[in-house]
Amino acid sequence: MTPLVVHRNGRTATADELAPLAFAGYAHFSAMQVRGGRVRGVDLHLERLRSASMELFGTALPDERVRSYLRTAIQAGPADVSLTVTIYSSPGEFSADGVQPELEVLVRTGPPAFGPTGPLTLATVEYDRFLPALKHVGEVAKTYLMHRAVQDGFDDAAFVDRQGRLSEATIWNLAFWDGDTVLWPDAEVLTGITMGIVRRQLDRLGVPQRVERITPADVPALSGAVVMNSWTPGVAVHRIGPTPVPEAPRFLDLLHHAYQSEPLNEF
Repeated sequence: MTPLVVHRNGRTATADELAPLAFAGYAHFSAMQVRGGRVRGVDLHLERLRSASMELFGTALPDERVRSYLRTAIQAGPADVSLTVTIYSSPGEFSADGVQPELEVLVRTGPPAFGPTGPLTLATVEYDRFLPALKHVGEVAKTYLMHRAVQDGFDDAAFVDRQGRLSEATIWNLAFWDGDTVLWPDAEVLTGITMGIVRRQLDRLGVPQRVERITPADVPALSGAVVMNSWTPGVAVHRIGPTPVPEAPRFLDLLHHAYQSEPLNEF
């Protein structure tokens, strides 16, 4: 049994079906870690896919159809995999066809991922993502800015928006710590699935949280910072731009505990 599965609409994709997608860039996706054939935040993934389809295409597939495609892909591989589900339209990009398109679902799996151990250093870069609330494909800027940050001696890059606020990192959400409260950036960001899981579990655990405007000038007053995505609920950040950030093991433990408190469910 191989960890690599590529399915289109619930069946093994052929080369002819995949070839037109090589240069396609009008689609959205969700990424997840499957453990024991189950996933955290199933409801959040489905809601993300549904709302993004409505935004990009004006229509959405039924949740149960998407679930069936994901179940098929998960059952075809090992119990622990990384999985990405991408939804795109049959007309593709550069089409102004006003008719609601037929939506296609591409699911691929690969070896499980766990993210870097950290701590990380983040360069600060002025950048606003287009349609930041959507997890869409074709974002060349994110990889370009990551590469530039590494060339400048950093591990990755954090974005500063037009209003001077820290918003998110290239493939990560940002979260901060003031010693007692988890701080989420007050900015236009993609609400990550892991972020959503952590927030609702922190609420359940009674941990204080608030959304707050945070700028690079505020970094010296922070008690901790992390990045999070589908790989991990928290990797420590110990420098943002030129400013060091204190170690915050309690903060990291809290985020990981909140994430582990979310049950794994089947699609």
